[in-house]
Amino acid sequence: MLDRDGFRPNVGIILLNQKNQVFWGKRIRTHSWQFPQGGIDRGETPEQAMFRELHEEVGLMPNHVRVVARTRDWLRYEVPDRYIRRDARGHYKGQKQIWFLLQLLGQDWDLNLRATDHPEFDAWRWNDYWVPLDVVVEFKRGVYEMALTELARYIPRSEQQRNRYLRSGMRPRDGQDPSQPAPRTAQPLRSHGLLQNPGMELPPGASFDPDPQNEANNR
Repeated sequence: MLDRDGFRPNVGIILLNQKNQVFWGKRIRTHSWQFPQGGIDRGETPEQAMFRELHEEVGLMPNHVRVVARTRDWLRYEVPDRYIRRDARGHYKGQKQIWFLLQLLGQDWDLNLRATDHPEFDAWRWNDYWVPLDVVVEFKRGVYEMALTELARYIPRSEQQRNRYLRSGMRPRDGQDPSQPAPRTAQPLRSHGLLQNPGMELPPGASFDPDPQNEANNR
């Protein structure tokens, strides 16, 4: 389902724990990290799509989270041709996203990367709010910065003052104190043991959830 400009409607999810750290997932069989996200199906509202993707990608149900805020407008990114199927080139341009900020009400063990037969992530960790964008695929970085900036004002201020812009290149806007909230533009509203896997380096505190199919092939 594309709009007239070739963008597919999509949702993105920034999930906070009680320390206001964010869920950070490693895309399966890659070295890139990202937030949960996914397409909006025909007939779905952005919020309905968000709850569906939340369960499909990280195994959480609506009762496990509280919706804190969402971006007011669509945030767009274009996908380079090399990532687009040949039959879609010339029609599909990229994604337009509504981003949601959620607070986890459950526990770490409620997270399940294998909630479906088509997992998105094979590892996850909690990360500081201002995630390192150098590990995000390049064409998504601008949208990540916009979403994080727009939704930052809804984090408790005591945590905002402790957050720092990381070496990803994110900087406060001219004249903006990084300890203060961004301008108001948003709408309020198991851990597994680390598997030894040669060649894959995970940051401290990350949890690895192996792909059962991939594990079977390696036996």
